[in-house]
Amino acid sequence: MPYVAVTALSDVGLIRDHNEDSLVIGPWTLCGTVTENPQTLLFPLGTPLVVAVADGLGGQPAGEVASALVVRHLASLGPSLENEEAIRDALALCNRSVYAAADGDPELITMGTTIAGAVVLEKSLLTFNIGDSKVYGMDDDGLRQVSVDDSPPPAPGRRTTSAVTQTLGGSPVFTAVTPHVTASAVAAGDRYLVCTDGLTDPVPDEEVESVLRVHDDGRAAFELWKAAMEAGGPDNITLALVRIGE
Repeated sequence: MPYVAVTALSDVGLIRDHNEDSLVIGPWTLCGTVTENPQTLLFPLGTPLVVAVADGLGGQPAGEVASALVVRHLASLGPSLENEEAIRDALALCNRSVYAAADGDPELITMGTTIAGAVVLEKSLLTFNIGDSKVYGMDDDGLRQVSVDDSPPPAPGRRTTSAVTQTLGGSPVFTAVTPHVTASAVAAGDRYLVCTDGLTDPVPDEEVESVLRVHDDGRAAFELWKAAMEAGGPDNITLALVRIGE
């Protein structure tokens, strides 16, 4: 019977004093906490399954509140995310909800979050993102980024940038969002990585690819986390590995 295996972890890293990342896998959410070990969940292939990470904006208040709010909305909406339009509508709702939660509260004003994820359907996979959290596909040809970064080009001599040009919330006044949504066929053996920039900023794509060529599921998640920590763990690290089994 075809199934979806999702392995996830979330860690504060070595520099931050708390975790502003959140995660959703189907009806389950993990918000602002740390997993001791990678956790693997199995789901039948068929009903829409949403897997996403949200990275609360650093340097602005209550990033963990914004990221948790968004993943909880996606968890409740997950079974209805059957097409690209439904995903765009859901993300627009999440954006409005972040602004509504911050409205009139000086401790929450300008809170915001990125979002990146995938919805696994019976015969297709819909990837989406707003901000610079990422979705990758991994196959025999190697690692490829499926998401579209909402960020300016890095400064000369730099591989990454912390600036983002589009987020859910994050401004003093309401700003609409234009989600990036991509559809692709799904088949047994397909693998995807959904992660915050706490992994991809310190760990180059080539190193991520080399890990995924050798390892699957829990061991792959552990090795990716280890690589980020050995590179200094400068930010919260949250990732989910999605594998289509048969």
